[in-house]
Amino acid sequence: MSGTETLLPYLNEKKKNEKIPTIIVDSREANTAAKIVKGLIERGAKVKTEALEKGDYILSDQCAVERKTVTDFVYTLTRRYLFEQLFRLKDVYPKSLILLEGYLPIIYKFSHIQPAAIWGAMFNLAKNGIAIVNTKSYKESIDFLYVAARQEQIVEKRTPTVHPFKKTGTLSDAQVYFVASLPNIGREKATAILKCYQTPLNALINVDDWSKTVHGLGPVISNKVKEVLSRPYKE
Repeated sequence: MSGTETLLPYLNEKKKNEKIPTIIVDSREANTAAKIVKGLIERGAKVKTEALEKGDYILSDQCAVERKTVTDFVYTLTRRYLFEQLFRLKDVYPKSLILLEGYLPIIYKFSHIQPAAIWGAMFNLAKNGIAIVNTKSYKESIDFLYVAARQEQIVEKRTPTVHPFKKTGTLSDAQVYFVASLPNIGREKATAILKCYQTPLNALINVDDWSKTVHGLGPVISNKVKEVLSRPYKE
């Protein structure tokens, strides 16, 4: 072997004989996270781009991934639609998870939201069966997505599949999603609140009594909800 030769041709030959995973990427995600798409292709994955209704990456018929930077995750919490998105995703893909990209301790630098609210949101997601994987950079995200896709497809023998979502949920679903979107509530507590007060409107009117009538709801949570409901909106 001369000094100019490398092992690259041999490594490439080995890759040709390996099974490679296919990852379906949402077209909007492909535009905003072009480095991740490029990195997945360089790792050897086959990438298909589609306009997905929910989720950013489809790894199998059971596993979908929603990717958020830490900053986006915190911003989404202030808009309160993250839980609805992820619960709907999990209804269709049982092994759904959120890929949280970035330096997590930065949450202690934010002035507009308390770290306790962020930890509470992460706990609510976890206890409702939605795992959170934290990566420090887009390069780690590439590694995780590639390995996870291989695990699902090569080891578990599953096929990446785009499932349709119900265009309209039931009235009960809409009520649960609405109440679950309130601070530190989530689906489990939302269901308990609706069982107690029957309607979202009745629940909101009686928010001061939640800590007395709903198990697991203390004054801290009810005060947070009350603040969201009563404080004037600011752009």
